[in-house]
Amino acid sequence: MTSSLKPCALLLVLLLFVGLSLGARATVFNENFVPVWGADGYHLANHGTQVSLTMDRNSGAGFSSKMMYGSGLFHMRIKIPAGYTAGVVTAFYLTTQPEYGDHDEVDFEFLGNVEGKPVALQTNIFLNGQGYREQKFYLWFDPSAAVHDYKILWNQHQLVRMLVDEMPIRMLKNLPDRTPGYRFPSRPMKIRASIWDGSSWATDNGKIRVDWNRAPFTSAFQRFNVDACPATGGAQCSSPNLWWNKFRDLTPVQKEAYKNIKSKYMTYNYCDDKGRSNLHLPGECIYN
Repeated sequence: MTSSLKPCALLLVLLLFVGLSLGARATVFNENFVPVWGADGYHLANHGTQVSLTMDRNSGAGFSSKMMYGSGLFHMRIKIPAGYTAGVVTAFYLTTQPEYGDHDEVDFEFLGNVEGKPVALQTNIFLNGQGYREQKFYLWFDPSAAVHDYKILWNQHQLVRMLVDEMPIRMLKNLPDRTPGYRFPSRPMKIRASIWDGSSWATDNGKIRVDWNRAPFTSAFQRFNVDACPATGGAQCSSPNLWWNKFRDLTPVQKEAYKNIKSKYMTYNYCDDKGRSNLHLPGECIYN
């Protein structure tokens, strides 16, 4: 899983938000988030500036932001379970309400695996309830060995997924003029995180399932500050006065890093899937 190759392009990527997140004060969980399920003190254990989500045969766990947001930089520090984790899904995502149906969603999903094999990071985007926009990566580090940063930048111009040290791994631009009928996610969304049983699909297309004899499985979440525009009281979440709305594209150095990550660490891209001939490829595949 861990690559010995750490390209200069990765190490030289400009810190897009340097100083804005590094100097942020530690915020406790209860300030901006609430438990959604597994809130029994064990499956969801609130330690103030860190929350542990545990899955066993009885339950998984999840939490949500208290508020809906219309734009922002969404940041979470995560450490996933180690060892045999086949079927275990650790997720950090944004979603409209209701969460299912005709909804928008932006996902980070860690797909567990058997011991000794890499864990895939799957990203996906739902628009009007339509997903099938998966991209998968084997990262250049072991996400179960330590806490790492995961970020989603969402504004009216673009949606950028960024990993540790601000490395961009996925980008979706707002392209209404180029792609008739294409809709960029613009409805207010909540921040969600969870650990749950994805045995039916997560590992080797569901051929390898959760081994409950190896439970419990625990993920850690940190960094509960929210740098975003609350979608309340007619807030102008597309205002150019909000710092995260000033970013319209990647810098040249970031573009080079983005290209490098896609070529070296991406293992699946929905836009390149020849087996999807019965599915309509979304218009963003041409321009993003």
